[in-house]
Amino acid sequence: MPMVTTAQSSPKHATRRHKPATTGLPQVSAVDQVDTRYLQTLLGYNARRAALTIIEGFLERMAEFGLRPVDFSVMSVIQHNPGVTSRQLCAALNLLPPNLVGLVQSLEARGLIERHPHPTDGRAMGLHPTEQGRILMVQAEQAATDLEIERSARLTAAQRKTLLELLQKIYL
Repeated sequence: MPMVTTAQSSPKHATRRHKPATTGLPQVSAVDQVDTRYLQTLLGYNARRAALTIIEGFLERMAEFGLRPVDFSVMSVIQHNPGVTSRQLCAALNLLPPNLVGLVQSLEARGLIERHPHPTDGRAMGLHPTEQGRILMVQAEQAATDLEIERSARLTAAQRKTLLELLQKIYL
């Protein structure tokens, strides 16, 4: 009988209950323990499960700041790279330009960012955090850091660093 790993990651044998066969009907079985061993060998499955563990709390904490995950990412890049262009933002965050236009307008309307002419490219505008945007992002980034530390508490600092490095090898 196959072994399964439960939510607590303890291996168990799958147990199946069989209904008594009824003449002319196929035999049906029920699964008491779900076998997810194959899924647990997939990087995407594990990355998604880990992300879901963090994202739920992230959404709650960022709601306090009026930020969705994409808003947070865009604001963080602008916060740490004052003068970044929309083109650079799209490349850094793998965003499509049409999706960024409305987002930048929204952040600007909220008084979190402002546009200034780029110093070397007359066609481009640099995006800069306002004082309000800087204050908001200091608080939001601290909340995000605190959440990730809480949600990854079963990892040592070295394991967390290694995990980040390994994940970044996939997409950087």
